[in-house]
Amino acid sequence: MEVRTAVTFLRVAELQSFSRAAQQLGYSQAAVTVQIKQLEQELGTQLFERIGRRTKLTEHGAQFVPRAMELVEAARKAENFLQDQGRAAGSLRIGTAESLFMSTLVPLLPEFHRLCPLVETSVHTGRIADLFDMVRQNDVDLLFFLDKKTDFPEWIKVLERPEPIVFAAPADHPLAGRRRIPLKRVLAEPFLLTEKGVSYRYDLEQILAARGLAIHPFLETGNTDVIAELLCRRGGVSFLPRYVVQSRLEAGSLVCLDVDCPKVQMWSQLVYHKNKWVTPQMRTFIGLLQQAVSPHP
Repeated sequence: MEVRTAVTFLRVAELQSFSRAAQQLGYSQAAVTVQIKQLEQELGTQLFERIGRRTKLTEHGAQFVPRAMELVEAARKAENFLQDQGRAAGSLRIGTAESLFMSTLVPLLPEFHRLCPLVETSVHTGRIADLFDMVRQNDVDLLFFLDKKTDFPEWIKVLERPEPIVFAAPADHPLAGRRRIPLKRVLAEPFLLTEKGVSYRYDLEQILAARGLAIHPFLETGNTDVIAELLCRRGGVSFLPRYVVQSRLEAGSLVCLDVDCPKVQMWSQLVYHKNKWVTPQMRTFIGLLQQAVSPHP
């Protein structure tokens, strides 16, 4: 039974007129007559008596009125439900590295809240291996991470951007402006580094090991923003994604050192599980991040 037929039946029952119902519904009277006949055939009973110019419900027709109303109401609720699903409401759970959170996501959150005021957003930072597990266990909706180009068959990738890793130092550092600084010379400076196991630090350690060198930082911390701030205040050298120090490079408080070292490049990547239902808030956040994140010059 079609919902539109139930609507037509109820309008005829209310107005007690095929012609007036047709006029209000925007149908021809013949179309209304066809719909009611099809409904009567489907139900196996007569719903209206038409004697002269009068149209009156039969006993079975009167009994069917509340059933038709239930059908129309159920269709209305279903339509409202689907419309509600198009609105962003509920939650959004994002897994990310702390450096990406501070440099890239924090500036987006006010605009995201403006677009999705009913969404409760939670951000989970941690080690890359733990974040991968959170995606697989559906503990986060989106994962924004930094690593080598990483593809898993169960993931959908919607964004990736190259992220160069640089040697950063204060603008007044003695090595600032020098060309092709030997690695061994740079290692003599006090180093501030992220914790062991971070992808780009691991790559640097592999390069050093191949040359018989090692690095011994005076400070290790997972908070790259703290490292950048300490570089400005106390000096030293660090090895960080360029986006971490970009604002300080533009302000002139930090510089990139030209070190005789193979280039290390990672990729920021945004993914979600292939079996994940993409909610309106996920689509909105993905769109915002895609607009904000463009390759560095």
